[in-house]
Amino acid sequence: MKKYSFNIKKICAGLIAMSGTVLASGYVHAQAAESYPSKTIKLVVPFAPGGVTDTSGRIVAEGLSKRLGQQVIVENKPGASGNIGAQQVASSAPDGYTLFLALDGTLVINPHAYSKIGFDTLKDFAPVAKIGNSVIILAANPAVKAKNLKELVALANETPGGLSYGTSGNASIVHLAGELLKQQSNSNFVHVAYKGGGPAVADALAGHIPLTFASAASINQHLKAGKLVALGVPSATRSAAYPDIPTFKESGIPGIELNSWVGIMAPAKTPDAIIAKLNKEINAVLQDPAVKEKLLGSGIEAANGTPAQFGQEIKRDLEMYKPVVEKAGIKVN
Repeated sequence: MKKYSFNIKKICAGLIAMSGTVLASGYVHAQAAESYPSKTIKLVVPFAPGGVTDTSGRIVAEGLSKRLGQQVIVENKPGASGNIGAQQVASSAPDGYTLFLALDGTLVINPHAYSKIGFDTLKDFAPVAKIGNSVIILAANPAVKAKNLKELVALANETPGGLSYGTSGNASIVHLAGELLKQQSNSNFVHVAYKGGGPAVADALAGHIPLTFASAASINQHLKAGKLVALGVPSATRSAAYPDIPTFKESGIPGIELNSWVGIMAPAKTPDAIIAKLNKEINAVLQDPAVKEKLLGSGIEAANGTPAQFGQEIKRDLEMYKPVVEKAGIKVN
């Protein structure tokens, strides 16, 4: 009896100690969130300065600095299609002082296209907030004898060797948009990878290639000038900024609903209270009309949502792109 009684007491004492540790840990996290931030926050942008992704990060960082009362600085860490910057943040302390400006290509396409990336999208990152969607447009040189997507598909299948479309590079989101179009319409489109979106657009303007998949920001002025013709957007709904451009689904090619998104992530195990605080303040920044206008000028339509909603979208896209990449045989290394 004494032995039995002693074991019960020992177990109870252990449970009390464990509960005390959990409560203490929760208290520490709550205290950390309450005082957060107490120093400068670093936002790692995995691309060179000046692009759409970098610009969106700087716009949000400026607004977030004002709301948090601490400076949010941008650190550009380009290389390997975003993998280098992602690796840096994935291995950083989960304290809310190192954040990652995430682009869909890095987190949901690279894991399938690269043999080794040095991070796990779902295990190494905690979603904080989605910034918005970058509008992707399929545009043609005016000399192309197709005025809509159905005519373009027919033309591609009639053309010996198919129709070429230029993009910013292999395994990019715009490349995947083209592969989805090719697969869903069973058509003869041929991908031409450039070292950046600029050269791809330039060759489409010059007529060296008939088509380009590009971000709205990079071709907006050419669309307005009539130097390029918009044939469709691969998103689920029409863009608020380009309401006259039909979706692929509206044009008779269903099964293509993709968004090129950008958002903010933190290292895994960052306290929930800090994630919640950042999400609240970033959403407030994104609701500012001036910020919305700036982002739209960069071709990004501001979003608003919870970390869980952003996480669900990331998981969905990660699963969606895997068969597309495999069927297209896309490999970067």
